[in-house]
Amino acid sequence: MIEIRLSRSPGERRVALLRDGELDGYRLERPCRPDGVGDVLRGRIVAAMPALSGAFVALPDGETGFLPEGDTEGRRIPPEGTTLTLRVTRAAQGGKGKRVTARLPQDSVIEAGPDAALRWALAHPQAVVIADDAAEVARLRRALAGSSRIRQGEAFDGAIEDEVERLHAPDWALPGGGRLIFSPVAALTAVDVDSGGGDPREVNRIAIVEFVRQLRLRDLAGPILLDLAGLSVKQRTALEPALKAALGPDGLTQLLGMGPLGLFELRRARIHPPLHEVLEDRALARGLRLLRRAAREAALAPARHLALCASPAVLAALEAMPESLAEFAAGAGRPIALRAAAQEEIADA
Repeated sequence: MIEIRLSRSPGERRVALLRDGELDGYRLERPCRPDGVGDVLRGRIVAAMPALSGAFVALPDGETGFLPEGDTEGRRIPPEGTTLTLRVTRAAQGGKGKRVTARLPQDSVIEAGPDAALRWALAHPQAVVIADDAAEVARLRRALAGSSRIRQGEAFDGAIEDEVERLHAPDWALPGGGRLIFSPVAALTAVDVDSGGGDPREVNRIAIVEFVRQLRLRDLAGPILLDLAGLSVKQRTALEPALKAALGPDGLTQLLGMGPLGLFELRRARIHPPLHEVLEDRALARGLRLLRRAAREAALAPARHLALCASPAVLAALEAMPESLAEFAAGAGRPIALRAAAQEEIADA
């Protein structure tokens, strides 16, 4: 059974996909800063780049995207200055701009692409969707023609909260000992299996399955190297069928095989920004987490006037996202005070 859980808090939308009760997908979205995947918009060719087999295009709001020639009519880049209707197929990430396609009717309606909850609800028409925010329930019901499978209730229980919080760390503890260590850099992501003193064969067996799940939860993409714990190259190669089987349902990942260094090499399609990039602004991440906590406290005690106490960097990050503060004020009925302090806490104003 598949369930989709949506938890809304000021400035953030957290979406979990549960398969038979296990977390199988996760997206952290900032609604006022959408990644744009699926957006239909107008763009203008500003520079043909034959060496890159594509062209740079000017997009709304001053952004620049890349249009591969394979995503154009007749696989030919139109002349510079041509305006086209485009769809965003890949979000800006890794220091590179959005990727777009022109393979859609040129009279298509200009519209925003679906968020994670809507996208997963469309992909899984039998899934129940539980959201903890009335506005989100209403929005999804409108988008899904009043579907009765959209319900309001607790979206993230303690178990989901704990598991999602663990995704913020660069490592993941495995049952029975051992851990996965994720090291993303601009060019690739290296994943190391640390046996923690356990039997490498058993640790690797568990690690392979969890590694594939973590690819989805963290939205890791691009070149990926998997370094299993211990074992000879021959013994590692024998685990390739198990890795292939685990990757089976993930249509985004291609297993390239074992490299000369004894590492499994994979390539996963880049679509949405990986979780570590979403969380790259640590001050903003901490500020929004505090704002989420403040919203919960305000709901329990509506008469309280609250202050968010944090470092100047955290306060500045929140002030740079005024939509999150306005969303808190709308929900609580009054704004939250921002107070510079060494210790992060929610206090009485």
